Formats: sequence, structure tokens, C-alpha cells
Amino acid sequence: MKIYLALLRSETAIMIRDKLTIFFTFLFPIIFIFIFGFLMGDIDQPTARLGFVDETSASAPFPIDILEASGVAEVVDVADRQALETSVRDRNADFGLIWDGRALEFLYNPSAVQENYAYQQIAAGITDAFNLRAQNLKAILPIEKVHVGTEASTRWFNQMVPGIIAFSILSSGLFAVSGHLTAMKQRRTLDRLLVTPMPPVSLLAAVATVRLVIVYASTLITLLASIAIFDLAFSIDWFEYTILVVSSTLGMMGLGTIIALVVRRPSSAGNVANVLAMVMMFLSGIYFPIELMPRFLRDFSLVLPLRHLADGMRYVTGVSDMSPLHFWMIILVLLAAALVLFPVLARYVVRPERS
Repeated sequence: MKIYLALLRSETAIMIRDKLTIFFTFLFPIIFIFIFGFLMGDIDQPTARLGFVDETSASAPFPIDILEASGVAEVVDVADRQALETSVRDRNADFGLIWDGRALEFLYNPSAVQENYAYQQIAAGITDAFNLRAQNLKAILPIEKVHVGTEASTRWFNQMVPGIIAFSILSSGLFAVSGHLTAMKQRRTLDRLLVTPMPPVSLLAAVATVRLVIVYASTLITLLASIAIFDLAFSIDWFEYTILVVSSTLGMMGLGTIIALVVRRPSSAGNVANVLAMVMMFLSGIYFPIELMPRFLRDFSLVLPLRHLADGMRYVTGVSDMSPLHFWMIILVLLAAALVLFPVLARYVVRPERS
């Protein structure tokens, strides 16, 4: 126990002095929260600015109330067709509408590839409402939007924040072994420790304890920052949340063992861990929805630990639904990865370097 406490103090001091690790663990997730929050936080609440030209000279005026009920945020009257084309081209209007008394003509900016799909849906709604009004008809069936699942899942940014937290856990767990222990081996610090009566398991326990505390604190800070700054709503099951953070941190440390076994130089180990983390980040639905990916990438993402960790984090924060069996299967797999790979870590990584 004394050896473990001594190593714990040593690892804590090393972590505090490691400014780069502190930055990536605590500040990097919050920076991503700020970037995506301010740039794309309201992406699930689309607003459209419609430029409107009436060429009828008031002989057959267009019913403006249809536009106001269509989801258009603002209707801007434009003098003529040429002015409307210029406005749409320069992004002063998101899309345009010309009414000549006989037909509706919509104008789109071809460079707004992603936004045009939403504008076309609004245009289709305007057209349907106009046709019904022209025939003095009303919609037979009302449309009611019902969200299945938790209320928090209705916002896109609520889906992203747990994913950012999951990626932070992945990075911290991977670098705890692939970076930290590999650096200790290169500096011969590990050799000096191993000539003392120190069991390798004590060192691993100290490293894991420090990482668990740091990661747990980092996830809480990220959650609180997103709630305070962007008014996000989470319904957190703190017991399952704690279990997930602990098991995933240990599981990712186990995965970092594989990198430490293959790569000996800390800089190379860090590069390998970075590449793996980036690949998983882009293919696990953290920033880009998996539903938009090709089928083969969606299937490939099923074998990535980060995807399941992100899904589990969304579940414990009340953002999305998941069966309890699925959640506990994720926990068991993460713990199994740690239990299987940690003995490998103790045997083949935490050992004297042979010259």
C-alpha cells in the first residue's frame, strides 16, 4: 500500500507538470464545445431568409401569410428579378421566390449545396399551401410532430456533446499507456523504478487512478460548460455515468497497450495513437452523423470502440435511448478489454528495457 501511495503521489505530480496533457484533457473538449456550439449550435432550428418579387402589379397579389406560416424566418421584398438573382448569389437572401400571377418560381444559390435541401422543403410547403388556398381547400389531415424518446434528443448539439466527451475519454486512455509509459521507458525512468521492490501492478494502478480522476473531472467540466453556455438539457443517470467513465477509461488504456507493444518511441506512439483516434472520431458519429455515411462505412463503424462509447455516453446523459442490455454489454466489453490487456501491459510493457 505504501508503494502504491508513493507512486500515486509521483504520478499526480507528473500529471500536474505535464501542461500539454492538461490542455488536451481539460481545455481541448471545451474548445470544441465553443467552436461547434457557436457555429452550428442552432443547426436543428433552421432559419431561412426569403427574397420575394411580386410581378403582378397588385392585380393578383400573393397571400403573404402563407410565407409567414411556412417556416421562413424573414421575407425581404426585392424590386425585380435581376435584384433577386443578385441577392441570392451574394447570400443576402437564402433563396428567392418570384410570383407573376400564374406560377411560382424559386431561385437557389448552387453553391449552397447543403442548405438547398432544407430550402427546397420549405418551397414545397409553400407550393402545397398556395395550391390549397387557390382551390379554397384546407388540409384534410393535420401533421403532428412527435419525438420518440427523451426530450433532450430533439437538439442536434445535445447529440454532439456526449460524443466529444467520449472522444476525450478515448484520447486520455490511449495516451496514458502509448504516450506516458513509453516516455518513461525511453527516459529510463521505468528501469529505475523496476529495480526497486515495486510490483508492476502498483505502477499501473497508480497511473489508472490518476487518469480516472482526471478524466472524470474533465467530463464533468465539459458537461457543465455546455449546460451553462448553451443551455443544453441533460438527464444524467450518475451511477451509470460513473460506471461508463471508469470502464471506458480502463478499456481505452487497455487498447493503448497494443500501441505500446508495437511502438517503442513515445513520439511515434503518440502519432499512431493520434491517427487511430482521428479515424475513429470521423467514423464513429461524433461530428458527422453515421446515417449520412455510405453503407460500408456504417458497417465498419460497428467495430470501432468509440462509436459504442459515444452511444453509451448519449444514453447515460439522457440524450438517446438504448436498451439496458446493450448498455451493460458495452460496459462488459470495455472491462474485458482492460482485464485481458492489463496483464499483457504488466508483463511486456512494464519491464526493463533491454539494450
